[in-house]
Amino acid sequence: MNPLEPSLQRFANPLARYAAATRPAFLSVTLAGALIGLGSASADGLSIDGVKALITVLFALVAHAGANVVNDYYDALNGSDAGNPSRLFPFTGGSRFIQNGVLSLRETRRYGFGLLAAVVPAGLWLTAHSAGGLVWIGLAGLLVAWAYSAPPLQLMARGAGEAAIVAGWLLVVLGTDFVQRGELAARPLVAGLPFALLVAAILYLNQFPDARAGAAAGKRTLVVRLGTRQARWGYVALAATAYLWLAAAVVLGVLPVACALGLLPAALSFKAGRQLLRDADRPGRLVPAIKATIAAANLQGLLMALALAL
Repeated sequence: MNPLEPSLQRFANPLARYAAATRPAFLSVTLAGALIGLGSASADGLSIDGVKALITVLFALVAHAGANVVNDYYDALNGSDAGNPSRLFPFTGGSRFIQNGVLSLRETRRYGFGLLAAVVPAGLWLTAHSAGGLVWIGLAGLLVAWAYSAPPLQLMARGAGEAAIVAGWLLVVLGTDFVQRGELAARPLVAGLPFALLVAAILYLNQFPDARAGAAAGKRTLVVRLGTRQARWGYVALAATAYLWLAAAVVLGVLPVACALGLLPAALSFKAGRQLLRDADRPGRLVPAIKATIAAANLQGLLMALALAL
């Protein structure tokens, strides 16, 4: 076992154990998406309600945490995490909490769905203080969080995981904006799409080290379907679409000129893409590319939020 992986001795404290099981280091993309939503509302001259903003961000993070735990549960059921010797912990192969005996399958299932259920009361409170349409945004978000991993839909195993990720993080941006605005608007969708595509690029790149184990477990991800040599160009397509969409939105005046700041992380995405093109068949070398991809998504989200707020 990798010494960095969790163990019962390391997480003897139950609070630390359950907190770490959510993979908190990877929740930052949800924070960045929520900040884009707040920036979008601010850019249209709305006064941000701090209490509603705080509750929105907090429970968006709880929903993401729940989705992570539920994903661990279903990947343990299908065997893809247990049979993954090529994993690059902590980036791929799951949290290892089940495989290393830190949490049982039953504990993981109850915890994951409990976190998702905890979002409902907060969503209803926010709906009461915003507008009824928020219910549908929240339900769509919970559906995506469940359908990504859980049968019968199991989108991650059907080549639709990337689409689910794009939809999920667009809903984070849209929902955060909606809480402040009280109605649907185009700006959060236009501003949020490049960020959502970059978040999907994280998932996509992570599929390369996990491809063999995923295929053995019946997970037909895009990388499994296409094979690593062809699939490597999918990463380039995701990143290129993200930055070209943003550039076009700025040039056409749909987004403020300051949003061009969101193009700066393209250097990180280019670096990661170049390495993937070179090492797609050698997944053990992809850790720097994965780190650069995570950094690009987070930085792009923060820069977009700042540009919109200004």
